[in-house]
Amino acid sequence: MPKFATLDDFLNSIPAPDHRQKFADLMVWIPTAFPELSLRIAWNQPMFTAHGTFIIGFSAAKNHISVAVEDFAFAHFQEAIAKAGYTTTKRLFQMQWDQAWSQALLQQLIAFNLEDKQHIDTFWRKA
Repeated sequence: MPKFATLDDFLNSIPAPDHRQKFADLMVWIPTAFPELSLRIAWNQPMFTAHGTFIIGFSAAKNHISVAVEDFAFAHFQEAIAKAGYTTTKRLFQMQWDQAWSQALLQQLIAFNLEDKQHIDTFWRKA
């Protein structure tokens, strides 16, 4: 598995130009909507943090973009994720490349995590 040092490295690993652009658009939208977030490449995927704590992460696969949040937020939004038409697996949901990404859902997820984790000073939530 390649090791990505930058977002551009990651984006360049997405073979289909339209998929690469869709992912890039998402990566631009998030810090525009939430300027307090920092982009970080970790575990070979882009993720956003606030004051050093994980807020949301993304990865790209052949057929979809995977969106990862911690269990607490995932459980809180599971109904909304299903209602948006996204497939779920443990701790993540998948937005198909040909499926529009729900800006409203992502905005709610990120805002929820920012509020809920405002006093958490570790990368992952402690159980």
